[in-house]
Amino acid sequence: MEKVERKYLAHFIDAAFGAEPTNYTRLGKDLEEYNIDLNPDGEEKSNILGESSYTIKGYKPSGSVDTYYAYDGEPLFEQLAMVANERKTGSDCMTTAVDVLVDSKGVVIWAYREDVVIVPQSVGGDTGGVQIPFEIHYNGNRVKGTWDMSTKTFTPDGEAAAANVEQEQSEA
Repeated sequence: MEKVERKYLAHFIDAAFGAEPTNYTRLGKDLEEYNIDLNPDGEEKSNILGESSYTIKGYKPSGSVDTYYAYDGEPLFEQLAMVANERKTGSDCMTTAVDVLVDSKGVVIWAYREDVVIVPQSVGGDTGGVQIPFEIHYNGNRVKGTWDMSTKTFTPDGEAAAANVEQEQSEA
C-alpha cells in the first residue's frame, strides 16, 4: 500500500467571487503546507456509572494561506487586493472552493465544492515579494461531484447523472 503524495490533493478557489464564469485557481505555488482545520465542536459527557461518551455537534472548517505572493495578472491576487484595499465585507468576500484528490495518473478520486469566505490578513511582505496572506472559512453547502482538471470545472453528482441521461436520450 503506497502513501498518497501531498501533490495529489488539490485546493481550488474561485477567483470570480460569485461572477460568471467561474475562474478556479489552484493554491500551492508558494505554499509549503496547507491544511483544512476541521475545528470539531464536540462535547464529552460522563454518567454516574463512570462511562464516557463524546458527541460531535458539527465542524467549523478553516484554512490559512500564510504565504501568498502577488503575481501580475493572477485573478485570485486581483480579488484579494480588491477585498483588502477596499476593506470589503460580507458577500463581497464569498466564493467557492473545490478540494480534489487525484491518483498518480490524474484520475479524480473525489471532489467536493463548498461555499467559503476569504479574509485577507495583511498586505505587505518581505524582500521576496508582495504578499496577501488570507484565511479561508468554509461556510457550508458542501457538495460532492466531479472535477475536470483540464477545464477546472466542477459538476455536482446529480447534475452529471442528469446530463448523461439527457445525452443518452438525445442519441436514441
